[in-house]
Amino acid sequence: MSVTARPPTVRLRRLASELKRARKAAGLSQDDVTAQTRISPATLYRIEKPEGRPQMRTLMTLLDLYEVNDGQRTRILALHEGADTQGWLRPYHDALRDEYNTYIQFEAEAKTVRNWEALYIPGLLQTESYAHAVIKGHLPDAPPDDLEKRVRARMERQAVLTKEHPLELAAIMDEAALRRQVGGPAVMADQLRQLQELADRPHISVRVIPYASGAHQGMPGGFALLSFADPEDGEIVYIDSMANDSFLESDSDIVRYATTFNKLRAQALSPDDSLALISTATAELTQELETA
Repeated sequence: MSVTARPPTVRLRRLASELKRARKAAGLSQDDVTAQTRISPATLYRIEKPEGRPQMRTLMTLLDLYEVNDGQRTRILALHEGADTQGWLRPYHDALRDEYNTYIQFEAEAKTVRNWEALYIPGLLQTESYAHAVIKGHLPDAPPDDLEKRVRARMERQAVLTKEHPLELAAIMDEAALRRQVGGPAVMADQLRQLQELADRPHISVRVIPYASGAHQGMPGGFALLSFADPEDGEIVYIDSMANDSFLESDSDIVRYATTFNKLRAQALSPDDSLALISTATAELTQELETA
């Protein structure tokens, strides 16, 4: 076995990109590499996918075959050394799905996230009480300890918005996310007030598609489109559904979801009008609480 399976990281994707680019610069196809080395087609496919970290022996064979220069060799070896680094993971993340843990890794290293949600306030903007109610609604039979682990992980994710170079978040949601009283009116009112506060930050954009807009392309469900500071890392689409979590990386998928996001943004209210709608919804909940 010449590839060690690991959950993908940004560094592993970058390593795969560097190796694929070096192979093409050497004028070699995957079949050429297989013919000139003992590396199997399946192993090379997994390395370039990426679905695993190559063993050092395999990596050195590829670097020699591709005749990479000293600078590129140093860069690739450094990527290989850090390819398995799961910097964000915590001991209690055993309660999270592997795909979700992987998404958190990507989100922690992303430069921008374009997030569409049809029914919920985006996770990075949720209060703890709202997050608890959402997760409890999704997993009503989850043990209390697992529930708390999931809530804690969601809260820690939000550190990307307050770090030295914060994540740039463009969030669009349907008005349904504002109107559904997740956790009850008090929890929801607090959530909407926090949403207003966060929307004032320069690196956070919040827009709402009102009910009056009718049908739109985002109705089937939410997604996140992640971009990274290094263009070589490529963009990723993450989809979280009841069936499974999935990552899409092909050029056609990236274009399709970026186009969908742009159309949703065009259909949404302006940031100022979106905040006005959020303020109206907050006032209605506040009045409901006062008259209860």
